[in-house]
Amino acid sequence: MEEMTQRQKYDLKRQLEELKECKGKHTELISLYIPPTKQIYDVTSYLKNELSESQNIKSKTTRKNVLSAIESILSRLKNFKQSPKNGVVFFVGHKGIGSDQTEMVVFVIEPPMPFKTFLYRCDSLFYIIPLEEMLTEKDVYGLLLIDRRECTVGILRGNRVDLLKYMTSQVPGKHGKGGQSQRRFERQTEIAAHEWFVKCGEKASEIFNAENDVKGILIGGPGPTKKYFVEEKYLHYVIQNKIIDVFDTGYTDEFGLRELVTIASETMSDLEVAKEKNVMKRFLKEVKKGDQSLAIYGEAQVRKALEMGVVDTLLLSEKLRKYRLILKCPVCNYKKEITIDESELEDFIIPNCHKCKSQPLMELEKKIDIIDELSELAEKSGGKVVLVSQNSEEGDSLYSAFSGIAGISRYPIDI
Repeated sequence: MEEMTQRQKYDLKRQLEELKECKGKHTELISLYIPPTKQIYDVTSYLKNELSESQNIKSKTTRKNVLSAIESILSRLKNFKQSPKNGVVFFVGHKGIGSDQTEMVVFVIEPPMPFKTFLYRCDSLFYIIPLEEMLTEKDVYGLLLIDRRECTVGILRGNRVDLLKYMTSQVPGKHGKGGQSQRRFERQTEIAAHEWFVKCGEKASEIFNAENDVKGILIGGPGPTKKYFVEEKYLHYVIQNKIIDVFDTGYTDEFGLRELVTIASETMSDLEVAKEKNVMKRFLKEVKKGDQSLAIYGEAQVRKALEMGVVDTLLLSEKLRKYRLILKCPVCNYKKEITIDESELEDFIIPNCHKCKSQPLMELEKKIDIIDELSELAEKSGGKVVLVSQNSEEGDSLYSAFSGIAGISRYPIDI
């Protein structure tokens, strides 16, 4: 089965965000999953039966809304001779918009990956779990930091680091005893250390065994303790066999998890987070150059470079929540393009055309997610698009310092 591209993942995430916002007053939102193996005429027959059954709904408003939703799906199914190669999902119904009012919404999604089960559900929320499962990260690595004082267990999912468990020990530190007392304290310390390692090994093994499809385990920590822990096999044998490597880190707390991932990504180029870090390192190196730099950043500069077709790599923060609006005058056909934050969209007032003497109200011709818009511009000229996650230092840097939009040009340009 083919992996989803970054764009496909992003588009699906955005669609799910929109679906989660829809809430019906009653069971007025229909979710219909049609797998690629399902015949359209079978689905049509099923819906006609549901149409008949829905006539018995007691609430007049609910009955009316459910019937109109089913009829809407039936009319759209006429455009399908057969189910698409990955299947198709319909989300149709009346969502609440406040003041006891509802609004009809229709979403038709052809998912980036196929699914197997036919499903019809009528509820107050859209049923999106099958689509959410498609976004579950396949690259999962266990992270373990350990010394005699601390133990931290985490998980690397794609490019997101999650802290799962943090523990501190009661192993005695250095002492000033001598003679017989020194040997006794040393024995007690070693016993305490052994019990600590057993505890850490059991807890880490329990956590990693509970995770599905852990590809490997990365272990870190300061000093020789981590290597001793691995060599003495304190982890469950199934987990022990998944250990990829042991790395030197300066910390054994939550900060150490990110440190471990950063160090590991330098040698493990197949990690998704490594690809993200490497391209950001390349960009930041160009930023520092000054003259002859290939770095471009900021929407206006990047947009101009994209229009010139000189962008080699486009960097976009997944945190961007902006739209590109194309406005058109109905009289003189003058067009105006503006970028607007998602939070401002609801209160946005369409302006009048300043080119016409009568200054008619312009019309919204097109609204497109800015990530989709800029990605399409880059792909037209053969540019590579990298979506940088929100869960990394690089992602924070791209969003806060460069407004979430940057790039690397093919050659130095003066914009």
